[in-house]
Amino acid sequence: MKKVSFAEFGGPDVLQLMDAEEPHAGPGQVRIAVRAAGVNPVDWRVREGQVLGAHPIELPSGVGLDASGVVDEIGEGVEGVEVGDRVFGEGSSTYAEFAVLSAWARMPEGLTFEEAAGYPSVVETALRIIREVGVRSGQTLLVSGASGGVGSAVLQIARDRGITVIGTAGAANQDYLRSLGALATTYGEGWPERVRQLGHVDAALDLAGSGVIRELVELTGDPRKVISIADLGAPELGVRFSGVAGSVPEALAEAVGLISRGKLRIPVEKSYTLAEAAAAHVDSRAGHTRGRRVLVV
Repeated sequence: MKKVSFAEFGGPDVLQLMDAEEPHAGPGQVRIAVRAAGVNPVDWRVREGQVLGAHPIELPSGVGLDASGVVDEIGEGVEGVEVGDRVFGEGSSTYAEFAVLSAWARMPEGLTFEEAAGYPSVVETALRIIREVGVRSGQTLLVSGASGGVGSAVLQIARDRGITVIGTAGAANQDYLRSLGALATTYGEGWPERVRQLGHVDAALDLAGSGVIRELVELTGDPRKVISIADLGAPELGVRFSGVAGSVPEALAEAVGLISRGKLRIPVEKSYTLAEAAAAHVDSRAGHTRGRRVLVV
């Protein structure tokens, strides 16, 4: 089978599309014929060797956590799924023609494989950081870097829970944020004052890692009311960095419910082939994403 792999840490050029042995489902796992794989910032952070504490790996290594596809092998002890089922979920080395998933759910009706591949990690992350920051119905949440995959999920989940969201993004994504129910403003010089004009902030999320932690703490008045998933220096300012996943099966179940009720939809901004994985990483690292980037197999 074809698989994207890297033998050393470094830039996008270390990614190679190569022939590899097919993986097999172990106990509690399923294998899928991959139809699409989600591209997440953690993928290029791992490739660069940034997050080895949370994601220890051995080289050479495959790439990717999220995927959608068709179940073709079922591991020991697995129930409730059959060969031929269309599923999406989280596993390892998903930039490949076949991948093993450790958490999965059946794809909701009306979702394409490309769309489905974009949900697992971002929905788990969105649910986790909303919980960790402690924001409740009737309060206001500020989301810095709100137009990407996690931001798109946070905005819609928060709206479903009765939470007002203020989102910052580039000028080109203002209407997109508003379409997801957020009060929108641009980042850049003077952005904290623009946020204040939109309302009081009870809690804040840093999704872009663009050096705004001090301002988020000032806006909330409490570093415990700020969570970052992108700024590794956040703890130096008393802000929690959230990088350890919670229950992915629970997150997938909640995602299915939200999608089925029409409360969650994350668009695919751009699709790539496996051979274009390096380009996908370059684009992901550059930011300014509206929704998700995926590799199509």
